[in-house]
Amino acid sequence: MSDQQGIQHEVHMQDTPSGLSGGVLLVMQWTVGTILGFLIGSWLVWWAINLQRQFAEDEIRSASQRVMPETVERCVDTVIIQRGGGRR
Repeated sequence: MSDQQGIQHEVHMQDTPSGLSGGVLLVMQWTVGTILGFLIGSWLVWWAINLQRQFAEDEIRSASQRVMPETVERCVDTVIIQRGGGRR
């Protein structure tokens, strides 16, 4: 009987990677999932901000083209600065 118990114990140890217990494995999975979720969420926020800024700049550029076609770049820079944006 003792040999059989030893074999069963070895089989259970090989089921999990590196012999980690279920609790440690669960914590590692949660940690990796949380980090990945944070990274994907941060990238989505950055992408949304960048997209919104580009749409606003395109809108300013088209309005400046209609109003002052000869000095579009100067008009765009002035409006962006007045709205609180930085220089390009």
